Amino acid sequence: MEAPPPPPASRTKSTVCVTGAGGFLASWLVKLLSKDHYVVNGTVRDNGESKNAHLKALENAGQRLRLFKADVLDYGSVAAAVAGCDGVFHMASPVNGDPNNPEVDVIATAVTGTMNVLRASHEAKVKRVVVVSSVAAVFNNQNWPKDKPFNEDSWSEEETCRKKGEWYPYFFSKTLAEREAFVYAAKTGMDIVTICPTLVIGPLMQPRVPTSIQIFFDIIKGG
Repeated sequence: MEAPPPPPASRTKSTVCVTGAGGFLASWLVKLLSKDHYVVNGTVRDNGESKNAHLKALENAGQRLRLFKADVLDYGSVAAAVAGCDGVFHMASPVNGDPNNPEVDVIATAVTGTMNVLRASHEAKVKRVVVVSSVAAVFNNQNWPKDKPFNEDSWSEEETCRKKGEWYPYFFSKTLAEREAFVYAAKTGMDIVTICPTLVIGPLMQPRVPTSIQIFFDIIKGG
């Protein structure tokens, strides 16, 4: 792809990659990073105009945003997006998929995608990777003391996740992906940070209603 011209050197910060750039939270991150003079390599599964119009409409997008058509399951496309970056924000992860094959469609996809991003980042000598996990990887732990705040030592258990019904694949995918990220960090010495947000709501940038906002709508409607 043809990269846009770089912004003025005096105001340019480093280049970072945001996977799943068209998502709800990721779109806001792209906006804030580009506003703060970072050059952003954003990965999207579909580089169509309609799905990414909200990103291309951002102020200074022509100078500070590069969109890469990439699938986190395709190592080569991920490697192309993170090349030359100082930091990576890994936001892309499936929320739901084929209910008949959740182990492959959601769980394996989340883990493999995360590992592809980490390996590509390590190969590209990225300084730090921020993996956006979820509180789902933390609180599904029946053995955790009820009076003790959750911390980095609490991990969701598979059996507890399975009791969550249709949400099991998402909960367990976040747990396994984060665990594997820390194993990789210990093995390579790579600087990896994870954050575990709860339900994320707020103003929409993209035309499609994301899962987290739909949950909020369902609560309001009594669903």
